[in-house]
Amino acid sequence: MTNQPASELGHLTIRPKMLYVGTPVFLVSTVNADGTFNLAPASSYWALEQVLVLGLETDGQSARNLLERPELTVSFPHPELWPAVERLASVTGRHPVPAAKAERYRHASDKLEVSGLSFEPSEIVAPPRVRECKLQFEASVRRATPGLGEYLMVEAEVVRVHAAPEIVVPGTDHVDPNAWHPTIYSFRHYFDIGAEVGWRSTSDTASG
Repeated sequence: MTNQPASELGHLTIRPKMLYVGTPVFLVSTVNADGTFNLAPASSYWALEQVLVLGLETDGQSARNLLERPELTVSFPHPELWPAVERLASVTGRHPVPAAKAERYRHASDKLEVSGLSFEPSEIVAPPRVRECKLQFEASVRRATPGLGEYLMVEAEVVRVHAAPEIVVPGTDHVDPNAWHPTIYSFRHYFDIGAEVGWRSTSDTASG
């Protein structure tokens, strides 16, 4: 479908293949049936207080693991780690590779070897955290909803948060938004965040 003539306001009517207007990239760690760990990237994410809502491919190993063993970690890579994220994006822990994924994915059982990343133990849940990520969540699945096209909607309660000291406001539990830089995924491209342009009046870290 080609774009339509511009409206009076100058907008075009379009139909993009995806609607990733800008969301954080995260790495999901789960436990495989044999006790090893799977690691996969994703970018469908939002949070409501201490609950995360994640969109995961139904035919991926992460979704399978979470339905059977409902614990996970969510680790947020900083922008310099985007090549590791991209290396993970073309492999799957499923074997054999599902037919729907065969053209785009290859099987890899050792995701750390593929990515060049490393694990460190979690404190509450079984799946490990990604050591190189400066912000890490441990979480337990509260509900998983299938049937959303090719995706599973996972609602997970965060039970512990780990943050590198350099991204925390000293003496507080607040992540410093000027020190923390998530990797943003926008229309299949990776971005750092830009300069601060403002803040909410309820911000715990605003300087003005």
